[in-house]
Amino acid sequence: MIFPRIFLLLIFLAAGISAQMPEPTLDGPISEVYLAKADEEGTAGDEANEFLITDSPIFCVVTLASLEPAEVRMDLIAVNVRGVKGGTRVVSTTYKTRPGENRVNFSGSPAGNWVAGVYRADIFVGGKRSASIEFPIRPATPAAANSFAPKRPSRKN
Repeated sequence: MIFPRIFLLLIFLAAGISAQMPEPTLDGPISEVYLAKADEEGTAGDEANEFLITDSPIFCVVTLASLEPAEVRMDLIAVNVRGVKGGTRVVSTTYKTRPGENRVNFSGSPAGNWVAGVYRADIFVGGKRSASIEFPIRPATPAAANSFAPKRPSRKN
């Protein structure tokens, strides 16, 4: 069922708008863009290139080259996600900066976990695509699996 997955992703990105994103192909009005996981305070932490389905929220941080007001839009595209047609725009969020403001933080979380797959964040400034970042969201591995050691069979005398 595609609709529930798309709905969850829409909830994720609609959850919060601020400013920031991962480093993609830059063109023109953007000086920096990167994706990030939440830090201890729940704000955008260090740049991240991949995420787990349990990473929530995911932040997109965009720094503009100018302090002039601008309309910044982020489209989240499903590139290769099970149950979603490739190229489907899953979320679109827009923020208008004020004079003297040049950083935008987009953030969001699904109602549950993310759906594993490859996504792309396209950033538009003034209606022109200015950055694009592709990133994977991978299945989570149980912590116990990393330290699992099978017991040796006991020897009976």
